[in-house]
Amino acid sequence: MSASILLVDDHPIVRAGLRSVIEARGFTVVGEASTGEEAVALASALHPDVVLCDLRLGSGTDGVDTTAQLRRMPNPPAVVILTTFDHDAQIIRAIEAGAAGYLLKDVDNDTIVSAISDAAAGAMVLTPGGDSRIIAALRAPRVTLTDRERDVLMLVDEGAANKEIASRLFISESTVKTHVVHLLEKLGVASRAAAASEARRLGLL
Repeated sequence: MSASILLVDDHPIVRAGLRSVIEARGFTVVGEASTGEEAVALASALHPDVVLCDLRLGSGTDGVDTTAQLRRMPNPPAVVILTTFDHDAQIIRAIEAGAAGYLLKDVDNDTIVSAISDAAAGAMVLTPGGDSRIIAALRAPRVTLTDRERDVLMLVDEGAANKEIASRLFISESTVKTHVVHLLEKLGVASRAAAASEARRLGLL
């Protein structure tokens, strides 16, 4: 089926490559955006059928939040996440935000074209071999952090000691220690470095 496409990626060369592939197959690229904010504005004005959106968009709104905003629109476009990062937690977040699915950027041209058609028709789109990972991620226990635990975790990831964390967050060192203990328990690890690594793997950082 024919469909109109909005491309969202912060790398012009990636957008140019996608445009070339898509237009060669008879689809219409109605616009390009380099940020999430620009994507939402263009989608509101251009009403594309499908938005191909990078998961990471520099320092602005990421692909997950952009997806959520796009899907809240009247007659929302289907959103397919394009990413080089096969991180289950991030992909699950995008799907929970309303994405039709995701593709890794190393898929072949035929897969991209098929994904556009499927998404425009209302079907779910998963990168080849992604089905089992998505199912496993959905079945896995979800790790949830409080806002304060997330604040502490971000400083732990920076290598800050308890005293520095306490000073920067205006809390006591004993409170920091309590938060760190809870973080280790929730993430199932035994060290601060492992906590940061596991949180990054789960898309919590």
